[in-house]
Amino acid sequence: MTTAAVGARRIDVGKLLPQLIAPVAALVIAAAISSIALLISDKDPLTAFQHMYEFGTQPDQKVEILNKASELYIAAVAVAFGFKMGLFNIGVEGQSKVAAFFAGALASASFMDWMPGGLRIVLIVVVAMIVGAAWASIAALLKTQRGVSEVISTLMLNAIGGLVVTWLLNDHWGVTEPGAQIKTTGILPEDSWMPGLPIVSGTEQKVLGFFAIAVVLGAAYWFVINRTRFGFDLRATGYNPFAAVASGVNAKRMVITAMLISGAVAGLVNLPRMLGESHTYTEGFGGIGFTGIAVALLGRNHPIGMALGAILWGFLASSQIILDLDGIPKEIILIMQGVTVLSVVIAYELAARIGRRAQQRRVGVATAAAAPAAAEVVEESK
Repeated sequence: MTTAAVGARRIDVGKLLPQLIAPVAALVIAAAISSIALLISDKDPLTAFQHMYEFGTQPDQKVEILNKASELYIAAVAVAFGFKMGLFNIGVEGQSKVAAFFAGALASASFMDWMPGGLRIVLIVVVAMIVGAAWASIAALLKTQRGVSEVISTLMLNAIGGLVVTWLLNDHWGVTEPGAQIKTTGILPEDSWMPGLPIVSGTEQKVLGFFAIAVVLGAAYWFVINRTRFGFDLRATGYNPFAAVASGVNAKRMVITAMLISGAVAGLVNLPRMLGESHTYTEGFGGIGFTGIAVALLGRNHPIGMALGAILWGFLASSQIILDLDGIPKEIILIMQGVTVLSVVIAYELAARIGRRAQQRRVGVATAAAAPAAAEVVEESK
């Protein structure tokens, strides 16, 4: 049998098995291609991988991997909300920058000195989500009212958002702290610094406190997508917009809502570092939004898959240090990351095709087996 009953649900093993094998095969292929790149660089792949593993499993590096994964996971969830709707929100980078800047500038303003630290943290989160959603709404309105592709509009808004933030930071709202050479928003009061989480043993370093919010965000994403009417309409519109419209779904409203949610989540991307590490907005924030697209693809828009993808990406990013010390070009890591995403996308597509063909064969066999019985019933009815 190719299916197993679990309660009232049935799991199609023939369809599920290729989906489980696909990520493993993709990682093997990515490791093989990365090994070829290392051999071309006259480096021993086994030694490089061993050093990466030993370095990445050190307690301090585990903390940094989880910190990096928190940012990447939030960015991936923001992208995934759009993907579920069939939207390609490339604007997470710009939305996160604009949101973090305005949230940091407002929270550090002198007229906010009266606000308690805990309330200030809430203010930063709320303002970042509102600004991120507002910035994403521009692309949503352009798509629904003028038919402009969200790929083009969000890409352009990334550049515009970055330039606006740079202008406001350098010419208007930025400050230069004593001993610093760059302008930032004001330093947040110490009572509004988010405390770290001592969840990694063997080190005094703590995981950024926003890690907990990232976990809650992943659970909320799963619930909204899989357990609400809105999530059903979102997925239905993404699978077949024409059928969704025929069933009564307002496609334009779904586009706007999906983009607003995606932008609101994107507004949180830079907050882990701002609240737990730098305590201010700097122009060094950036790059997470684009990587979030790769993590979402790597995790197939599934909350657990994206979490594993974010941890893998954080591990590869931290490995740049040890590879550099071994004299291995850091571009090898970029090759590993790119090949991993490409391999996963190809492997899942092949797995989906294999699963569909297997299902078609099973349907054909079942139909052929039922044909004689059906003919006999027809004959008896005569």
